[in-house]
Amino acid sequence: MGHALYCAGISNWSAQALSEPRPWNLNLGRHPGPDEVSFDLERTLSSVVALQSHVPDDAFTAPILGTEREGQGVVISEDGLVLTIGYLVTEAEDIWLIDNHGRAHAAHVVGYDQETGFGLVQALDILNLPTMPLGDSDTISTGDSLIVAGQGGREAAINTQVISVREFAGSWEYMIDRAIFTVPAHPRWSGAAVIDQAGQLAGIGSLYIQQAAGDDDEIDGNMIVPIDLLKPIL
Repeated sequence: MGHALYCAGISNWSAQALSEPRPWNLNLGRHPGPDEVSFDLERTLSSVVALQSHVPDDAFTAPILGTEREGQGVVISEDGLVLTIGYLVTEAEDIWLIDNHGRAHAAHVVGYDQETGFGLVQALDILNLPTMPLGDSDTISTGDSLIVAGQGGREAAINTQVISVREFAGSWEYMIDRAIFTVPAHPRWSGAAVIDQAGQLAGIGSLYIQQAAGDDDEIDGNMIVPIDLLKPIL
């Protein structure tokens, strides 16, 4: 991780924190309104859960990503399959999912795809949450409007704009042909849901980028892993 991009928001958490949703302070963008979209905004945002994971101290990724990791995930199937960004759950021993009502659900890792960066976790009990349908990220282009959402409803979501769609190559042998870059940056981007104008999942938040436009200008934004990369995996 260099000065231009950052992976996860890592912080300590406890059992008490599992039942206490954290307050949001999103001053970088405007929250979406239910009258601005053609879908049920509240129901769609209810598919986003907070994700907290614990990784052993001796794990290979512990010195880089820490042992206590926090982010988001999105419910994509009725049986409790949750899509997130993989660095939150790689080598994780314990995973908890927290919904908008503060209910905590244990989960386990199903898989981490290093080529795309996606992570999949399975809830160990019934979530009783709506699922978010997968969209078509190949149709997304510069200038499109998207919602980037964390767990917590409208207060955890902001309206964003696609500033660039281009190849992204990471220093850790990671490359995506059509990564999506959005502005403004969501402060809790890790695993955040990126929602298109039809209320479908267009991608998953991965990185904070200081050169989101792809040039020398420092414009804070997020790098989004496009959802179409998931479809061959499922």
